[in-house]
Amino acid sequence: MKNILVVDDSALMRRLISDIIRSDKRFDISDVATNGLEAFDLITLNPTKYDAILLDINMPKMNGIQLLEQLNKMRLKLKIIMVSTLAKEGAKETIRCLELGAFDFVTKPESYIEAKDGAFKEKILTALIFATELVPPTHGKVADKTRTVLTTLNTQTHDRVTKPKVLLERKSHVKVLNNAKKIVALACSTGGPKALHQVIPKLPANLDAPIVIVQHMPEGFTNSLASRLNELCALTVKEAEHGELVQKGYVYVAKGGSQLRIVKSRDGYTLSVTTEAARNSLKPCADIMYESLVNTDYEDITCVILTGMGGDGTQGIKQLNEKNNIYVIAQDEATSTVYGMPKVIYEAGLVDEVVSIEMVAEAITKNVGVQ
Repeated sequence: MKNILVVDDSALMRRLISDIIRSDKRFDISDVATNGLEAFDLITLNPTKYDAILLDINMPKMNGIQLLEQLNKMRLKLKIIMVSTLAKEGAKETIRCLELGAFDFVTKPESYIEAKDGAFKEKILTALIFATELVPPTHGKVADKTRTVLTTLNTQTHDRVTKPKVLLERKSHVKVLNNAKKIVALACSTGGPKALHQVIPKLPANLDAPIVIVQHMPEGFTNSLASRLNELCALTVKEAEHGELVQKGYVYVAKGGSQLRIVKSRDGYTLSVTTEAARNSLKPCADIMYESLVNTDYEDITCVILTGMGGDGTQGIKQLNEKNNIYVIAQDEATSTVYGMPKVIYEAGLVDEVVSIEMVAEAITKNVGVQ
């Protein structure tokens, strides 16, 4: 049985969340706290007691962000799920929590009726199941292939860099000239915001390719994510807008609740942002974004797969591999919050390079080059 700590200043919310958790026999409410300071005392008293923590953001004495900052100072790594409001300010605060290392977040119901419809319960339990590793992060069939792995040492950072040997069915990547048409297409899910904060700010302003990103998130949160990254980056980071021209010097974050495609236009390539059905319960879906690149004339497509549950992105990259010149970078297991998406793409035999999150930006820059 997994031990859970619930932290919220609302008695009604504590009761609601506790009832949800107790409905699943795999979980037990070990403790409850009414603010971050109480939670901090409980955690520091016994740092290994809790398998997961459900944490409110806005609380008296010590809020959720302040608690995360204190835990980071003490280097305490815990599986923390934020319980966030849907309001704009709530989205901004949630992004900050994810940047600080929160495992994931669920949005609070806007009414008591909504709280009782089952969707909130499903979100809470699903987040807890993955946070406590009760199911494999890929939760799907993965190609089982034996691979030979080459490991080298980066002389400057001393990080381990893993390069899998490309399998026979994988087309070899062809290095292109600096003036070639290139694009970087990146996908991530759980743990993605923190990972992106360790990648995008390290990229140079003169990177020789635009970047498109699919991060699994609801509408409203992707704009806050893009805004926060833009504050930290030499590149311009923004939420993708329909009809916008794809240009170097820009990072486009797919809009939550919509699908993103790159389409040919009179002036080059533009972004197509559409409201349509989810694929595999995902809006945005990385497979759709990758598939849209298949019939483009980009001479080099750098595909990057970071931390996340499931295997989104692999099917789209498989299609790219058949027709396009691609270079695939995957995050390693050791630095992934959830080793699902990077594992699936790796075991499909499509990866050129496996690197730690600290080295992803370097790998992208090395392959793409600068203007």
